[in-house]
Amino acid sequence: MMKVLVRVLAVAGMTAASALPAAAQTGTTARSAPSAARTAPSPARTSQFAAYRINPGDEIEVYVWGEERLQRTIRVLPDGTFSFPLVGRVDAAGKLPAELEATISRGLASQFRDQVPQVTVSIRTPSGYQISVIGKVRSPGSLTPGRYINVLDAIFLAGGPTDFANTNDVVIMRKQPGGAMTPIRVRLTDWIRGNVGKGDLSSLPEMQSGDTVVVP
Repeated sequence: MMKVLVRVLAVAGMTAASALPAAAQTGTTARSAPSAARTAPSPARTSQFAAYRINPGDEIEVYVWGEERLQRTIRVLPDGTFSFPLVGRVDAAGKLPAELEATISRGLASQFRDQVPQVTVSIRTPSGYQISVIGKVRSPGSLTPGRYINVLDAIFLAGGPTDFANTNDVVIMRKQPGGAMTPIRVRLTDWIRGNVGKGDLSSLPEMQSGDTVVVP
């Protein structure tokens, strides 16, 4: 009887052992698989504003490498042009600095036997970027912000709306290349009162040089 009982216990022990995970049978701990989810890299930040284009009234600096006689600080004329030695008249309004560099390099090509030295154009003072704000604001007039701004910035740089201003019918008057004026209507009351929740500032129109904001 004792031999039968021992045999039954031995069989039961073998069955229990076979039911255990392999790791438990060998006395080792199973390692957790590494998580497949990884944090995605943050997208590269890009500027929300367009590259600056030269305006009449801007002060620019032109430097020709190794040619001090050709280094100039120039204010762009109201017609959007300026004169440069050995090149003549240069149309600058609406151009990127890199485009002016290429224009001046081409104009100097006949003056050098070899390759034209590096030409660098930089904006020294963006004083040509001007905006007007008129109507029911506390300090109407012209603004020279020195940086890109949107329509809401422009109104508050002009002192903010008066008590009876209709900020849901603001109009931006924008002059087109042909001379025609295009009205752009903007509703700003919710922005001014802070009722926009997670509103995106990039949805507000960016001001262009020469724009006039009318606050009725």
